Amino acid sequence: MKKGIHPEYRPVVFRDPGADSAFLTRSTITSEKTIEWTDGNTYPVVDVDVSSASHPFYTGRSRVLDTAGRVERFKQRYGRT
Repeated sequence: MKKGIHPEYRPVVFRDPGADSAFLTRSTITSEKTIEWTDGNTYPVVDVDVSSASHPFYTGRSRVLDTAGRVERFKQRYGRT
């Protein structure tokens, strides 16, 4: 690898304030904010809008669309008689 062209790869905390959850992983993203993690070390923290703790698909709160009703309404409105 060439020296000096790659970003620093380091531990970063991603936090979802809406779900009150956070996880520590490695990333090249930068942040001015820091947080003290459970191991006593201080890491940069990045706030995210949606994570697996708050996404409807992963939490089981997703809606099921009534596609059959929509198709029937379309056929009724625009179908040949």
